[in-house]
Amino acid sequence: MISRNFKNVLVVSLGFLSLFTAYGGLQSLQSSLNAEEGMGVTSLSVIYASIIISSMFLPPIMIKNLGCKWTIVAGMACYVSYSFGNLYPGWYTLIPTSVILGLGGSPLWSAKCTYLTISGNVQAAKEGKKGPDVINQYFGIFFFIFQSSAVWGNLMSSLIFGQDTNIADISDEQLQFCGAADCGLNITSNSTTSRPAQRLVWTLVGCYIGVGVLAMLIVAIFLDNIDREQTSQFRGNREPFCHTFLATFRLLKDWRLLMLIPLTMYSGFEQSFLAGEYTKNYVTCALGIHYVGFVMMCFGASNSLCSFLFGRLARYTGRAALFFLATVANFSCIIALLYWRPHPDQLGVFFVFPALWGMADAIWQTQTNALYGILFPRDKEAAFANYRMWESLGFVIAFAYSTFLCLEYKLYILLSVLLLTAVTYPMVEYHEHKRSTLAVEESAYESYKEKFAMDEKNVYSQTKF
Repeated sequence: MISRNFKNVLVVSLGFLSLFTAYGGLQSLQSSLNAEEGMGVTSLSVIYASIIISSMFLPPIMIKNLGCKWTIVAGMACYVSYSFGNLYPGWYTLIPTSVILGLGGSPLWSAKCTYLTISGNVQAAKEGKKGPDVINQYFGIFFFIFQSSAVWGNLMSSLIFGQDTNIADISDEQLQFCGAADCGLNITSNSTTSRPAQRLVWTLVGCYIGVGVLAMLIVAIFLDNIDREQTSQFRGNREPFCHTFLATFRLLKDWRLLMLIPLTMYSGFEQSFLAGEYTKNYVTCALGIHYVGFVMMCFGASNSLCSFLFGRLARYTGRAALFFLATVANFSCIIALLYWRPHPDQLGVFFVFPALWGMADAIWQTQTNALYGILFPRDKEAAFANYRMWESLGFVIAFAYSTFLCLEYKLYILLSVLLLTAVTYPMVEYHEHKRSTLAVEESAYESYKEKFAMDEKNVYSQTKF
């Protein structure tokens, strides 16, 4: 039988899979579905701006008061609200729900990362293994399951929108505006980006709401409350509010975190480029909006498989080799996208780019998340809050200039941040190689381990609250 910690990893992963089947599908469609006045991209920018704000203070406060489990459930509820906003998309529905999602986003991801790190260290202590190895494995399993959400969410959108009988043919004149050949700011005027029938939009969003609610139920019912005692102790012996509030910023005194900022921000830049620019300027422009889902499914499948693979390979190759592979893959794709002129006759090429991008993103996600947990074991909540804050800043900047910068310049910006990352990250890796950070003994969770010592060979379908 699988261990209880591994069971919890699966529960968290399945919950996020269900939640981001909805949100990931909506994010991929925003630049095309709600293209009027840049409303969709603006809503995404507001989401990540709100995540930045929430990263400054909410994660440590919520995790220490509610615990990881209920912080995850609360964050998921915020994500579901955004799906409701897309039922009747407008400035008065999308923007408020974007703010709500953003405020819940950072606590959600910080709680998830903290939970996986604790579980990895506890399991490593039980098996006599190195904590970083088990943490890497758990993050690999999580992202293997989580990243497949791009497959299911986009499959739903393509199958539903593919029923639209008003899909327009694409003329050679329209194809001249696709890719980096043209500035890319006039694509919204093309008929290929017109909204599908409203009944199809309602059907899709209704399905997304359903799987979002399912995610909340999975975590609320089946996830163990692994840090329940610690939250009770915290509530009984509260730290000063300003101490908890400033926890995220205090960690910026560590030079290693400062050197990781370009890497973390690049994660936001590269994800926003694929979701906002590639889907609109290449796929929707040359093939039509009904192809967005199929192309992003390719990204999700590649991302999912590579997350699982690299999570296991990391113990043999090390992080540096994997980061180098991701850098080469993204660098090659960016250069190719600068010169490629998309055409419907080159259908296979539309899937090559997201496949390579998914492989690289799998490395950025699994290894960067694990790296934060390994480097800052005593400040996990604040460390992952910083991760979410700086990644979100990358999203905000990218989505903010999306509506007024030409595609060529966006690619050059992406390339510049990638090259900066290639300079700053090795400094941290070299220091960690020379002076490895000692893992914190998870003694605070001894009571949890003792409580389930007799059950460690069994997995229960019920969890205690």
